Amino acid sequence: MTTQQAIQQSRSTADVVFDHLFEEIVSLTLLPGTKISEVEVAKRFGVSRQPIRDAFRRLGNLNLLNIRPQRATVVRRFSLAEIENTRFLRLAVELEVIDRACMVWQPEHSDSLNVNLDAQKAALAAADTARFHDLDYDFHRLICEAAGLSLAFDTVQSCKRHVDRLCVLSLSHDEEREDVLADHINIAKALADRDAPRARALVRGHVSRLDPIIAEIHKTHQDYFQ
Repeated sequence: MTTQQAIQQSRSTADVVFDHLFEEIVSLTLLPGTKISEVEVAKRFGVSRQPIRDAFRRLGNLNLLNIRPQRATVVRRFSLAEIENTRFLRLAVELEVIDRACMVWQPEHSDSLNVNLDAQKAALAAADTARFHDLDYDFHRLICEAAGLSLAFDTVQSCKRHVDRLCVLSLSHDEEREDVLADHINIAKALADRDAPRARALVRGHVSRLDPIIAEIHKTHQDYFQ
C-alpha cells in the first residue's frame, strides 16, 4: 500500500467513525455528559486510535465533544448562551437570504419548493420523522440556492444542527412538525408573491417557535445543561 493510499484509508475510516458518533450524539443515543474514550471507541470499531482522534477533533470543532487533555472526553452539555448566539446567527443569515430571494424569485423556484412541500406532507402523513427532517433542511437549502447564496446554507445548517440535538428531548414532535410544515407553506407563498416584509416576519416567527421548547427542556432536563 502506498503512502497516499494509507492516508486515504485513514481519512475514510475517520469519516465513518465521525458519521457514527455524530449521529449518536445528535440523536441523544450518547447523552450530554457521557464520557467516551479513544481506546474504547477504537476497540468498538476495530481500528487504530489515529482515525478516532481525528473524528474526536472534528466533533470538538462542532462543539459536540469537550476534549480535555489528560482528562476524560465527554459529550458536551447544552449551553443556553451558545444556543442563543447560534439562533441569532441563523436568523440574521436567513433574513438576508429572504431579502435577496424576494428580489430574484422566479416561478421555477416556487415549483421546486412546492415539490419539497408535497414531500413534506407525505412524510408527515407517513410519520417518517427522518424523511421530514431531511426535507426540512432541503427547504431552507432551496431558498438559499434560489437567492444565489448557496454557501449561506452551510451556516443555516450548522445552526439548525446545534439546536436540533436539543429538540430531540421535546415530547410533542407530531404537533411541532405540523407547525413547521405550516410555516414552510406560508413562507413559500410569501416568496412567490415577492412579499419580503411578510416573508421576513414569517421567518422570525418560524425560528422563535423554539423559545418555549428550549425553556421547557431546560426546566425538565437541567442535568444536560452547563
